[in-house]
Amino acid sequence: MDVEASSSHSFSGSLRGALQRCRGALAYTARIALDIALPTLCVACREPVDGEGGCAACWSKLSFIAPPYCERLGIPFVYDPGPGILSMQAIADPPAYQRARAAVRYDDVARTLVHALKFQDRIDLAPTMGRWMARAGQVLLDDADLLVPVPLHWRRGFSRRYNQSGALARAIGKHSGVAVATNALKRIRPTAHQIGLSRAERAANVQGAFQVPPDNKAQVQGRRIVLVDDVLTSGATVDACARALLRAKAASVDVLVFARVVDSLRSPI
Repeated sequence: MDVEASSSHSFSGSLRGALQRCRGALAYTARIALDIALPTLCVACREPVDGEGGCAACWSKLSFIAPPYCERLGIPFVYDPGPGILSMQAIADPPAYQRARAAVRYDDVARTLVHALKFQDRIDLAPTMGRWMARAGQVLLDDADLLVPVPLHWRRGFSRRYNQSGALARAIGKHSGVAVATNALKRIRPTAHQIGLSRAERAANVQGAFQVPPDNKAQVQGRRIVLVDDVLTSGATVDACARALLRAKAASVDVLVFARVVDSLRSPI
């Protein structure tokens, strides 16, 4: 009887395995058929492309940020004033974080990429965007102990299903080898979208919105942290995050974003 039960169990297991393999083959065939029927489109211009993300023409339109720029804020300068020179903005209104770096200017193509990643489930863009960010923030990453993404409030995270900043942080971590702490920082109250708000309104909107949970303070204390986000506009959100991390005794906080708003080509003071 035991032999018969064992044989029956073995047959049942084999049958389940065969069914699983069959379902896997059907799913693979369906994906291939879908790829043939619906070719990948450039996220910016919607033209068919061979790979994922965008076409060469749209990638070439991105405005990558490179030196010379403000050592504190990463704002590009018109000319090279020499090492260590700060922008007027950094001197007049220094942020809580030490340094900020961005991969590209926030122009039309960059906006399309960010919106696709954030609102259109195009998480496949994160590896490429994260690779560019890792290159732009190499100096910051060389000094870093931990990557911390700017968190979403749980309600917004539930509706979006993922945090775009977390996806970028994980991509950067793969390139840099720096550990990612997705839960080190929490958004403890919901905030309105920053779009359309003045600089003062942006600061008020995020004031007191972030906190390092008591259980995570040991993870932050004494660590050199790089805060990761998709876009830097006024800097109010990352400044509020940096203050929360510094209150939890982080050794320092730098900021790394995919794109930053540049009003114009800034001159050094």
